[in-house]
Amino acid sequence: MIPLLGPVEYWHWWAFGGVLAIVEAFVPGFVFLWLGIAAGLVGCVLWLWPPLGPDYQVLLFAGLSVASVLAWRRWQSAHPGRSDQPNLNRRGAQYVGRQAVLLAPLTNGRGRIQLGDASWAVTGPDLPAGATVEVIGADGVVLQVRPLAAADGLGPTPGGPSRDVALDCPGCLPTEP
Repeated sequence: MIPLLGPVEYWHWWAFGGVLAIVEAFVPGFVFLWLGIAAGLVGCVLWLWPPLGPDYQVLLFAGLSVASVLAWRRWQSAHPGRSDQPNLNRRGAQYVGRQAVLLAPLTNGRGRIQLGDASWAVTGPDLPAGATVEVIGADGVVLQVRPLAAADGLGPTPGGPSRDVALDCPGCLPTEP
């Protein structure tokens, strides 16, 4: 029994669930939505079984709240949302498949390349400076590269724009002979 309101009725839980759903609109994370659904379910149980005591109502609300939030988190981890740009916050992964010229020789498996406006540390087989490489992976801020054959036509041409610059500018792609 709530002082001044009398016994808790089913519509109190429904109103509480509605308030929690409204709070969800202003607080991100999908937690208050599930708490609101749990409150609505407690209201339904109370509507079907009115003599349920307030202590059991709160216990049921707590149990349904925890269960619904955990079920949502589990479902989210099993079904991640698809993104139109999955590498948005993984800058190194955005460069996989791009070609560049080594600024510094790859010695003892380490060297540097220029991609866009940044110089990147790279790992790969030992190669001389000026060799054309392709980015095949990223490990944090270190890119993994492999050598490209000079006759494949994909590397930068002397005196011309590098392929990574051309890929940054879709209208600037070189025409193939």
